[in-house]
Amino acid sequence: MKSLQKSAASIKEKHSIQKAYLFLILIGLPLGLLILSLTLGRYQIGPIDVLKVILSPIFPSIAEGIPDIAKQLIFHIRLPRILAALLIGASYGATGTAFQAIFKNPLVDSNILGVTSGAGFGAALALLFLGDPWLVQVSAFVFGLVAVFLSFFGSRLYRTSPLLILTLMGILVGSFFGSLTSLLKYAADPLDSLPAITFWLLGSLTGITWQNLMPLIILTIFGLIYLWTIRWRLNILSLGDAEASALGVDPTRMKLGIILFSTLMTAVAVSVSGVIGWVGLVIPHAGRLIVGPEHKRLLPVSISFGAAFLMIIDDLARTLLPGEIPLGVLTGLIGVPILVLLMRRSRTGW
Repeated sequence: MKSLQKSAASIKEKHSIQKAYLFLILIGLPLGLLILSLTLGRYQIGPIDVLKVILSPIFPSIAEGIPDIAKQLIFHIRLPRILAALLIGASYGATGTAFQAIFKNPLVDSNILGVTSGAGFGAALALLFLGDPWLVQVSAFVFGLVAVFLSFFGSRLYRTSPLLILTLMGILVGSFFGSLTSLLKYAADPLDSLPAITFWLLGSLTGITWQNLMPLIILTIFGLIYLWTIRWRLNILSLGDAEASALGVDPTRMKLGIILFSTLMTAVAVSVSGVIGWVGLVIPHAGRLIVGPEHKRLLPVSISFGAAFLMIIDDLARTLLPGEIPLGVLTGLIGVPILVLLMRRSRTGW
C-alpha cells in the first residue's frame, strides 16, 4: 500500500514538474523571440543593448552611451511591428483552436466565415477611392464584420444542420467578396492603386505605428481573455450540441459568443496586417501533437505557438532578402509543409 502511495506521489510530482516546464516554455518562448527579433535588421543591435533600451523608460541612466538612432529604431519601428506580429499570431492561434472545436473540424480556422475576404474587399475599396491608411484599416475592419454577419444571419434562414449551413454560407460570402475584390482590382489604375491593393492583400507589417497598433492591442487582449475564461467549455462544445445541453451549457449562446469575439480579433488583425493565412490552421495541430486535444492546455499552447510562429515569419520576411517578402507568401510556403508533417505524425487524428 505504501509503495502504491509513493508511486502515486512520484507520478503527481512528475506531472507538476512537467506543467512547470510547459508554463515556462509558453511564457519564455514568445518573450525570448521578441528580444531576438528586436536585434535583427539592417542596423544590428546587441541583445544587451536591446534590454537596456527597453528598460530605459524605468531606469533612464541604464541606456547611456547607446546611440539615439538605436533607441528610435527600437521604440518607433521594430517594437510596434514585433508586438503586432506577436498579437496577430496569438489571435490566429486562439481563434483557430476555438473554431476547430465548435465546428468539430480540424480543417477550419477563423477565416471560414468570410472575414478575410470581406476585410480584403474593404481595404481594396478604401485604397481605390480614399487612400488614407487609417481609413483603409477602418474599412477593412468594418467589411470583415459585415461578411461574418451576412454568413451568420444567412445561415439562420435554414433550420437544419446549422453548422453545415453556416460553413456553406461562409464559403459563399467569402467567394462573393473575393469576386468583388477582383472587380476592384480590374478597375484599379495599374500604375497606382493596383500595386497598393495587391501588396496589401499579400500581407505585411510594414509601416505599423503605435497609433494603428492600439485597436489591435485592445480587441486582441479582450478576445484572448474571453477565450481563456471559457476554454474548458470548448471541450464540451466539441462533443456536440445535445451533449453540451445535457451538461448544462447553452451551445447556441456559447458559439455565438466565440464567433463574435473571434471575428472581432480576426477582423482587426486583417485590417492591420492584410491577409495572412495558415497560422490559425497549422498552430492548433502543432499544439495537439504536443499537449493533446484538452483545451485547457491546448488553448494557451496555441496562443504561445501562434505568437512565436508569426514573429519568426516576420523576422524571415525582413531579413532573408534585400526587399521585404510578403507575410502571406511565407506563411503559405512554410505552413503547408509543416501541416503535412503534422498530419503525418498524428496520422490525421485530432
